[in-house]
Amino acid sequence: MAFKAVPANCVVTGGSGFVGRRLVEMLVERGAKRVVSFDISPKPKDAVDDDRIEYVQGDLSKKEDVSKACKGADCVWHIAALVGPYFEHSLYFKVNYQGTVNVIDACKEHGVRKIVMSSSPSTRFDGSDIEGLTEDQLTYPKKFLQAYAETKAMGEKAMRDACDGKDLLTVAIAPHQVYGPRDMLFLHNFLLNAKRLRVFGNGRNKCSFTHVDNYCHGLILGHEVLYPGSPALGKFYIVTDDEPQVFWQVLDEAIVALGNKSVFAKAKVPAFLIMLIAHICDVISYLTNTKIKLSAFSAKMLIIHRWFNIDAAKKDLGYEPLIPFREGWKQTIEWFKEHWKPVYGK
Repeated sequence: MAFKAVPANCVVTGGSGFVGRRLVEMLVERGAKRVVSFDISPKPKDAVDDDRIEYVQGDLSKKEDVSKACKGADCVWHIAALVGPYFEHSLYFKVNYQGTVNVIDACKEHGVRKIVMSSSPSTRFDGSDIEGLTEDQLTYPKKFLQAYAETKAMGEKAMRDACDGKDLLTVAIAPHQVYGPRDMLFLHNFLLNAKRLRVFGNGRNKCSFTHVDNYCHGLILGHEVLYPGSPALGKFYIVTDDEPQVFWQVLDEAIVALGNKSVFAKAKVPAFLIMLIAHICDVISYLTNTKIKLSAFSAKMLIIHRWFNIDAAKKDLGYEPLIPFREGWKQTIEWFKEHWKPVYGK
């Protein structure tokens, strides 16, 4: 498939992470002359060796680090974020909001006119089922379900407000449930707990998934629509694979393929019971100032429907998934069989 040319000089914050790392590779694959991979973590040990990739270690919350990384860029892809439910609110604020402001300020300082921000649908979650809703039908909740979502929303608002349609052009693009080879966030965590994992609820809830290549493709398309008068300026889009999947069904495929017992062979945990236990865990976490993995938010995400209408991304970004879900899920399972199970088996 032929793709449009990407900018000569690119910067990717969070370039050593799961999504950022693949985005760096795809920008080079599509013709970028220089890609700065900026991350608080060092260059991955198995990273691609390519003279066009410059690995820069720095702190997103430090303005001087961000300024140095963004200098000379044609476009900045802001992927870096603090994810997961186990950090203090102040740290989420420092990275997800203040770090985003630092990216905006750095781009203004150096005359970088384009920023593509990685956002999250969780910024619109209120705990209700989401069944085929569009971005316009999803709004910020009155109360955010987690600090990550709240601070990501703050960063996204700052990015939107910074878009003036002329000197600085921005867009926010989000995936949902990213997966793929090298995924050590989503599938990895379920596999670690496969032996004791059970289905929460009735096991029929549907979910949109996004292969990491599909998401990076959507992020690259974001650059193409950053021009004066574009309908995408300052907006929020969701990009996913082709069709929603039954969450527990596809998760079970991976669990069984990696040599574990099917979760459907065990007794299900009723939704009301798991939510009761999760709320008790939240109370204990609050009283003891500790973080327990099971929370009302994490339990809810495993019970409700979470799938989206992506017509807006198709229309405004020209997005179409490169890899169908069935192909991408098979590819991901094969990667885990080759790279993960032997290590885990020890």
